[in-house]
This record gives sequence, structure tokens and C-alpha cells, in this order.
Amino acid sequence: MHNVQQTVKNGCLVVLATGLFAACQQGGKSANTNTTASPATTSSTKAGDAGPRIAYVDLDSVEARYEYFKAKKSELEKRQQAIDNELKANVRALQNEAADFQRRANANQLTQAEGETAQRTLMEKQQQLEAKRQNLSQQYMEQEAKFNEDLQKRLDDFLKTFNADKKYSFIFSYRAGASNILYKDESLDITAPVIEGLNKANEGKTN
Repeated sequence: MHNVQQTVKNGCLVVLATGLFAACQQGGKSANTNTTASPATTSSTKAGDAGPRIAYVDLDSVEARYEYFKAKKSELEKRQQAIDNELKANVRALQNEAADFQRRANANQLTQAEGETAQRTLMEKQQQLEAKRQNLSQQYMEQEAKFNEDLQKRLDDFLKTFNADKKYSFIFSYRAGASNILYKDESLDITAPVIEGLNKANEGKTN
């Protein structure tokens, strides 16, 4: 069931990569904020207010430490596995039924009418199973899309608050081996305060 067995990790991190790229207004001095200062904050201050101020968030760390993401990823993986198990059980049952029909047909235990009826029944069941597979696949993709939209909104809302003082002109996403960023200055890394803020924002929420 390859179309159902999508890699949750890749699908969701595309949303992370999109959400964490925020273009903010340039110019003007940064206002004070309650957010704990990070290495990127210090670096931006030293660099002065002239020109864009840049920071990045490491998606590998977000994946590993953002509790909401981990919980929802686990839910999606369990749902995927449940679908796989259900369909595999259905396939085995249909295969056993087909094998039993073949055995009876070879032993001349069926009349021609009974054989034709059994063949039609097996074909109908196969069609029903294919329809079921497509339906479950669609349900799974809708569930994944809903999570992606929710994650996107959470990131967008948090980054608007996190960067309310326009401290950063750009916030990029970074992922080892899958990024267009060829070099990163670790003093610009704001991953820790972003993850801390995301987890705090999720505290007390039931979903």
C-alpha cells in the first residue's frame, strides 16, 4: 500500500520548512522583548541595525524536541500501521477464499453454475477491497493534510509573536543534507528559544 505508506517525517517537515521562512519588515531599531536572548540575538545586535538581520531554525532539532510535532507524528504513524494491518488481513482472507475455490474447482466439487457464481463473488470482493483501500488512503491523506495545516498555523502564529519587534528580517529553516543553505553561522541559531516557545504555547492544550 505504497500510496498510503507516505513518510510522515518528510511530509510534515515540508510544512516546517515553509512556515519557518518568514520575511519581516526591515529598518528601524529593534524594540525590547520578553524573549530570552539567544546567540543569534547577540550577533544581530553586534552587526548593527543597518541591513537585514537573519536567523535560522534547525528542523532536525524541532523534529526531535517539539512535543506537539512528536505526538502528532506518532498518531499518524499508528494510523498508517493500522490501515496497513487491516488491508493486509483483508487481502489474506480473500487469497484464502480464492485458494479454496481453486481447490474445490480442481477436485470437481463445484457445478458450472456454482463455479461462475464463486468467481463473480471473488471479483466483487476484490473490487470492494480496492475501493476500501482507496477510501482509507484518502482518509489518511486528509488527516495528514489537516495536521500540516494546523502545524503551519501554529508556526506562523508563534513566529509572529516571537518576532513582533521585527528583530529579524528573515528567519530561515535549516536541515542537514536537505537545505539550500551551504553555510551557517551558529551564532545565528535561534532554534532553542523557538522550540521552548512552541512547547510552552502548547502547554495546557488538549490537542
